[in-house]
Amino acid sequence: MSTSRNLVLVVGLLLVLVAPAQEAPATFSNPILPGYHPDPSICRVGDDYYLVNSSFVWFPGLPVYHSKDLVNWKLIGHAIDRSDQLSFEGLPDMLGLFAPTIRYHDGLFYIVNTCVGCGMNFYITATHPAGPWSDPVWLTDAPGIDPSLMWDDDGTCYYTGVAGVEPPAWPNQGMIFNQKLDLTQQKLVGERHILTYGHANNASYSEGPHLYKVDGKYLLLISEGGTEMYHAMTAHHSDSVNGPYQADYINPVLTHRHLGQEYPIQAIGHGDLVQTQNGEWWCVMLGKRVLSSYTTLGRETFLAKVSFEGRTPVFNAGTGKVQTGQKRPDLPWTPVENVPDKEEFEADQLPLNWYTNRTPCELFYTLEAGTVKLKLRREVMDSLTHSSVLFRRVEHHRFKAQTKLAFSTRHADEQAGLTLYRTNENYYNLLKEKDALVLYRSFKGKKQEVARVAYRPHEVYLQVEVKDLEVRFSYGESLCELKGIGEVESMVVLADLQGNALFNGPGIGIYATSNGKASESIAGFDWFYYSAADL
Repeated sequence: MSTSRNLVLVVGLLLVLVAPAQEAPATFSNPILPGYHPDPSICRVGDDYYLVNSSFVWFPGLPVYHSKDLVNWKLIGHAIDRSDQLSFEGLPDMLGLFAPTIRYHDGLFYIVNTCVGCGMNFYITATHPAGPWSDPVWLTDAPGIDPSLMWDDDGTCYYTGVAGVEPPAWPNQGMIFNQKLDLTQQKLVGERHILTYGHANNASYSEGPHLYKVDGKYLLLISEGGTEMYHAMTAHHSDSVNGPYQADYINPVLTHRHLGQEYPIQAIGHGDLVQTQNGEWWCVMLGKRVLSSYTTLGRETFLAKVSFEGRTPVFNAGTGKVQTGQKRPDLPWTPVENVPDKEEFEADQLPLNWYTNRTPCELFYTLEAGTVKLKLRREVMDSLTHSSVLFRRVEHHRFKAQTKLAFSTRHADEQAGLTLYRTNENYYNLLKEKDALVLYRSFKGKKQEVARVAYRPHEVYLQVEVKDLEVRFSYGESLCELKGIGEVESMVVLADLQGNALFNGPGIGIYATSNGKASESIAGFDWFYYSAADL
């Protein structure tokens, strides 16, 4: 670590120690977890809140967050962080770890989840949500996706899930069911009960069920309509855990589908309720921020207040929609340390907010003297195998990312550099090779070289700037001498519903490959900078 950086850290610490306590704001802003954070699930233990999201084929998988106030969240670990827990090899980016549910019971945390294309339904446990988490316990007789767990007052554990209907009475009909889960035998037991097909006789894609007991009665909250514009949440009630369940009169209890295609927050749904220690009810759910009719950040995590009128959950009473800002929960304001804009790679492990794509089967990077060194391997990101790539989430519509690369080669097939990635078919790469820098665009599986410039120095600074839908790449021998490469590109390449860009979200980071050839080469990245930018 440099002397100047040490001085900055010391001064920063002194300022924290002597500064007056930060005044608690009266409101908060949505989303509470920006960028690729879909399908949130939440639980409370005492005055601590824990949240987990889907992660599909990113590794480590199932990020776990902690908060004291439901607004400020800190990433504390991942439930799938060992290569021998699950393998995502061969899976498209839209498969892998679907919607998880996190719950706490009798001193143990549980996450129940579906690994689509890699074993289907399982649960894992931990004594602390930061981990370590157990190996998966596979529920081979559990059909469908989106499982959830609920313990009744007598200690019985109920598994709630989604199954298809054959033959369907209407298009995309789904069935929500529950069944006892015997945690000793580690399997579903007893009769399977159908709880609902949705709130109407054309309810499509009924999924994401969560079962609660509120004031001695059972509340089933599910999502319908698919995870795009027609997404919605519906409530169903019963006096018995196994039903029959009656649809709430005001269903859907929350949706934005009636607000039109131009409304800035779309696809609201897949919610999970939590009651605070002060008696308030809140709900986390996914949503999309729309930019000129496109969604470029993926599905994000939002927060809304819930009040019960009788047995009906009312979301943000008076508006009935998720808001960009509102009065925050009645909880002690507890800020968390911000992730630094510049990652200098000086620790002995990567920060928790850095990922690779698909499960690594070998060591592909090292951290040495403030540099992350990527091995050039045969694998390429266009394939469905793990390649030498590291990235973090894109969280803003306007941002700047930079890195310093040290890399030279005499082989035409060896490349390393900056990547802006969504799927194996949708990405941008700005790569240094033998004697040039090359900008590639892959859109819907069609890869093109869009720009090439001669470049021979060993070191190069690479940059990407994104302003809404505009993308600009540049390079130089110093940050003061950056030159543009190519024309203005478009974030539509990484937007939802473009080719196979479904469910997950974009990452920004570094990549190296030898394009199918054996290689002993290494690419060194001194640091990586990412920040929101007023461009």
